[in-house]
Amino acid sequence: MKRLIATAACTLLLAACTQEQQNKLGRDIQNWTGTNGVVEVYAGDKLVRRWIAVDKLSTALGTDDNRMRAYRFGYGVLDDNLNFTVDPGEKKMYFEVGEHVNYVFFENPR
Repeated sequence: MKRLIATAACTLLLAACTQEQQNKLGRDIQNWTGTNGVVEVYAGDKLVRRWIAVDKLSTALGTDDNRMRAYRFGYGVLDDNLNFTVDPGEKKMYFEVGEHVNYVFFENPR
């Protein structure tokens, strides 16, 4: 009985949330559980930069006009030697990827 009441309460709570609040909750849960994304940046067909342990890529919004900006941003570990491993000295950092940059975002295969 307690389980039924708890489930009904959670359902009502989520139904009362706006779509944006539900999306934020989903992102918060994803951030808490973690993801293992990889962002690779290419110059032509050559891999030039890789970030690993990326939680998500976000689209920037303007402060005053609330319009989407032409770049994505995130946090990840810069994989300097491109070996898909966080090595000593490789740290988590903020990065941006512009709209005219060739990049791929995928789940880490390892």
